[in-house]
Amino acid sequence: METLGFAYGQRHAIELDCRAPIRAALAATPNGPRLGPDHLIDLTATIAGIGATALTSQAEITIGQGNLPTTFVPGRNLLFLAAAAALAWRRGLRRLVAGMCETDFSGYPDCRDDTIKAMQLAANLGLDSRFVIETPLMWLDKAETFALADALGILEIVREQTHTCYRGDHSRRHDWGYGCGACPACELRAAGYRKWRGG
Repeated sequence: METLGFAYGQRHAIELDCRAPIRAALAATPNGPRLGPDHLIDLTATIAGIGATALTSQAEITIGQGNLPTTFVPGRNLLFLAAAAALAWRRGLRRLVAGMCETDFSGYPDCRDDTIKAMQLAANLGLDSRFVIETPLMWLDKAETFALADALGILEIVREQTHTCYRGDHSRRHDWGYGCGACPACELRAAGYRKWRGG
């Protein structure tokens, strides 16, 4: 399985920095998933041309237009999926896997199942292909995601190597992983971990 990452001018590079340790940890996990070649696509200029958000600048994280957090990067997942489909087409691949979730998230419209299905249709029409975009976390809440990681034997990799904090704080270690503990992403992750631990 090839992996794909995106640089988009995010205010911190921790998500990108996590990729190598995750690959190494998975490789050392008995019966863990094996990852193929890694590819990075830089969409920084494209996203910057659309405008700054709290994830692409030092703007404060608040609730903004349309009751969305100012961390919402308009069209980010649409661009990611379009670029992923174009790369997959060139490589003869037809299955894309993405990690968005509609169950407990910050309300981003490009994380919704309907959006992903529409992007799958658009990719199939626009590239005359039969892509399948899989979103295995779409209907799992954060507690169920922690349970899945535990069942797969990769819970410690998730806690130690993954990062979702909008502020990019990797200095504070919590039971659920690293982060500031106060931004919307940390609050969702912490609540999910507590729910999972509480059974």
